[in-house]
Amino acid sequence: MFEFIRTHQRLMQILLAIIIVPSFAFVGIGSYKSFGDDANTIAKIDGKPLTQQEFDNAVRTQLDSYRQRLGAQFDQKMFDTPEFKQNILDQLVAERAVAAEVNHAHLSVSDAQLQKVIKEQFGGEGAFDMERYKTILAAQGMTPTMFDQRMRRDMTLQQLGNAIQSTGFAPRAVAKALSDIGAQEREVQELLLPVADFVPQVKITDDMVKAYYDKNSKFFEVPEQAKIEYVVFNSDAVMNQVTVTDADVAAYYAANQPAFATPETRRAAHIQIALKKGASAAEVAAAKAKADAIVAELRKNPGDFAKVAKAKSDDPVSGEQGGDLGIVSKGSLPAASVEAAVMKLKQGEISDPVQSDFGFHILTVTELKPAVVKPLDAVKTEVAEALKKQKAAKKYSEMAEAFTNTVYEQSDSLKPVADKLGLKIETAANVSRTPSPMAGQAPYNNAKFLAALFSNESISSKRNTEAVETAPSTLVAGRIVEFKPATKRPLAEVDAAIRQRVTMEEAAKLAAKAGAEKLAAFKKSGDATGFGAAKLVSRSKPEGVNGLAMQEIMKADTTKLPAYVGVDVPGMGYGVYRIGKVQQPAVQDEARRKSEAEQINSIVAQQEMYDYIELLKQKAKVKILKPIAKTTVVEVK
Repeated sequence: MFEFIRTHQRLMQILLAIIIVPSFAFVGIGSYKSFGDDANTIAKIDGKPLTQQEFDNAVRTQLDSYRQRLGAQFDQKMFDTPEFKQNILDQLVAERAVAAEVNHAHLSVSDAQLQKVIKEQFGGEGAFDMERYKTILAAQGMTPTMFDQRMRRDMTLQQLGNAIQSTGFAPRAVAKALSDIGAQEREVQELLLPVADFVPQVKITDDMVKAYYDKNSKFFEVPEQAKIEYVVFNSDAVMNQVTVTDADVAAYYAANQPAFATPETRRAAHIQIALKKGASAAEVAAAKAKADAIVAELRKNPGDFAKVAKAKSDDPVSGEQGGDLGIVSKGSLPAASVEAAVMKLKQGEISDPVQSDFGFHILTVTELKPAVVKPLDAVKTEVAEALKKQKAAKKYSEMAEAFTNTVYEQSDSLKPVADKLGLKIETAANVSRTPSPMAGQAPYNNAKFLAALFSNESISSKRNTEAVETAPSTLVAGRIVEFKPATKRPLAEVDAAIRQRVTMEEAAKLAAKAGAEKLAAFKKSGDATGFGAAKLVSRSKPEGVNGLAMQEIMKADTTKLPAYVGVDVPGMGYGVYRIGKVQQPAVQDEARRKSEAEQINSIVAQQEMYDYIELLKQKAKVKILKPIAKTTVVEVK
């Protein structure tokens, strides 16, 4: 099972992304039903086409995600590979196969389940705020209706995934056997032959030194280095040249008064008397009578609204919260009649029963805050900053074009562009062709910029590089002032270091030879002469034994004891290890065993899911019509 997971890591990542963790990366079920079929189709799943445009959108989404994570180090060329594109295609195909099964099985999520999850995600510990909810969705380019559709889709997929994974479990005997292997203890004695003991036997000749020098010449190279000048153009440079006057601020404030107004907010609660669709006149009358009775009760004791809602409301979600509907705004409630009634109530007033498609509602406003317009003085700084950013955004494109053109047209110096745009010429020494960890986030320490800086033309002519985008809204141009090509340190300069290195290598060979001879002798005799004191070791408690040695000790065949293993330990010498006992710990770590059993069951469940996805792909008759090599990774600007 562990080997399955190790060899199918990419597939498991796809499954986790699609089934276990809800994702909004790709299209929803609604889009799945409406695919077109044209010459751009690259695959068919359940008879429905996957188009080149949909593939490009998925690639763009992934690239945007990597760009945000990698920042200045992002280079799209790293992702322009068949493997990257194949991974995207696999994700899309797997998702469409699962979505097809969801459609065929008519799986769905109830309104109550959906509302509960949305309130949990966006309400937190407090009450649900519809305006905050809309604002968050708008920032992602979605409306509540779009988000509802995607949430239904993801919740349905999650239910399907959970149902399949719940069928996977490992027998207790298997879990116990694997835990026993992990906890196993072995009694070990060590005989170490230190490499230092063999140094006196080594004789190093000049020919050996020369041979090592020639064979490992790359170790003695001094990389090329350059002293450079560079200028950085970014949004900060633009902001420094933008000013905003008090008159500008006042004019903007006057023209955008609604933006500085806090609208009236009404927090409402309701008690619902439910009616099924198509209820008879008698049932409607009975529900109305029940609602009238509750209204009469509440008007005598308005403060009991929350208590009555918990006891008598047929809305399971709001009822548990004392009938709370959160902040009510235009379009926030599914029933227009209920929303209209809420807008007419005073705080604490109890409404007459209001009928909707869901039944009758008794309403009250629990909190009412009137609209307020912030004065100019309170928002002056905010407005000035917004205006400055607005002006800078307009000016950025113009200045960026001037920056790009000037460094190219006057390529023998950075001074013209620095003077023209008010930029500072920076310098850096010992700059190499690849980014240096020591330089950190320095503007020039970017792979794309360094590639331009160390181009043949830039080195030979010492002309300006082109303007290179090293981060969003950040352009860098530079030139080499002094260049030192790569050189090789002379043999005389490194002779002593080579002799020391070769001596240790030859001594290690002698130690390994002597150790191998001792190992063979011990295996014949079973002798323990020369070994150190016995100690009990395990995978989690090596007790000072070298890591490489521990690997060999725990892998050793112990069907016949004592068992012996020999290990070449780099930098130390050669170790011979005698294994005298194999046993389980006297006291088992039950918490660890329980955790391991859960991990094993998880692996089995994931394998069940993998098999199920493969079955769904067969059921959906997946056909790849356009080889992945012919798809094109879109450029992200």
